[in-house]
Amino acid sequence: MCTDIEIILNSAGTTNFDERYDIALSVNTFGVQHVLSFAKKCLKLEMLLHVSTAYVCGERDGLILEDSSCMDEMEKEITKFDFKVQEKNLVEEKLNELKAQNATEEVITTTMKDFGIERAKLYGWPNTYVFTKAMGEILLRHSKDNLSVVIIRPTVVTSTYKEPFPGWVQGFRTIDSVIAGYCKGKLTCLLVDPMSVFDMVPVDMVVNSITVAMVANANKPSSIIYHVGSSLRNPINFLNIHSFVFRYFTKDPWIDKDGKPVKVGKGKIFKTMATFRMYMQIRFMLPLEGLKFVNKAFGKYFQDLYVNYNQKLKLVMRLVELYEPYMLFKGIFDDNNAEDLRRITRESFVESETFNFDPKCIDWEDYIMHTHIPGLQKHVMLKR
Repeated sequence: MCTDIEIILNSAGTTNFDERYDIALSVNTFGVQHVLSFAKKCLKLEMLLHVSTAYVCGERDGLILEDSSCMDEMEKEITKFDFKVQEKNLVEEKLNELKAQNATEEVITTTMKDFGIERAKLYGWPNTYVFTKAMGEILLRHSKDNLSVVIIRPTVVTSTYKEPFPGWVQGFRTIDSVIAGYCKGKLTCLLVDPMSVFDMVPVDMVVNSITVAMVANANKPSSIIYHVGSSLRNPINFLNIHSFVFRYFTKDPWIDKDGKPVKVGKGKIFKTMATFRMYMQIRFMLPLEGLKFVNKAFGKYFQDLYVNYNQKLKLVMRLVELYEPYMLFKGIFDDNNAEDLRRITRESFVESETFNFDPKCIDWEDYIMHTHIPGLQKHVMLKR
């Protein structure tokens, strides 16, 4: 293989926000190291293309450039020591500690998930996913030597725009779990700034950008980063997304398991975590405390009911905390490098239209109402 390979594409990764830290570190960080080590042995290698995420920037606002500057401060902190050795040792110590305690697999999983969030927040990232992806980028930049390296940073990846057919999607993406919960009547309130821009891009446009970047950058000694998103060229805010989703499910409601249509409402919107917590405290946590008191008074007669509600409430709050950085995100991703790539494609390649990844061509209303939601229903929701 080392004598034949010319291009390496590394898109492997775990995208769970709260993945077990040992798994996320192994895949998103050390996986990059393994690929890089292999790439250096390839005699005919023209380039290594690595798929990262635009959100390695952490919780930023304003214009976020296509370079490493968004991570400079955090990188200074994390590279004061050999983070590869330190983080690996910390993971091994934690797992050995749990093993010594004869912890169950469930306890190990929960502990390692919490440990990942803890390590991420210590260095300024909101979750395990973007923290380990950022460390992967840092490792790549520090160890690439003379390799030609291209980094593609997509924003939130959604269903296909055109290829292989409109609306194909595999599994729930960031916004999709919100849409699914809303249409089924399970989501009646939401933590989000209605005027915040939500940067999303269809998956086939991401694939097209990767293909074009390979052709345009092969055998070039320098490194380059491309943001592949829509917030700068064709922004859409949460208010418009909510309006499109509401109109869609008002006209074509979800049918529940009893064959009845689910009526959706506008729902309550909370612009800050503080107001959301206050609402949850009054609406759900205080009644739960009442149930706890009654359960104790009646000799734990309502134990199953209390445990069920308590678990559901904890899950909701954990999910809200994980999604908060993206629902209240204030950044706009600069894509001048990507725009240059689009220009080169138009000027140099006959098949430029086939490999289109220009977000300006997307009519968001048409895409969400006639492509994305129908695709989500067909390929994900109806299979569950």
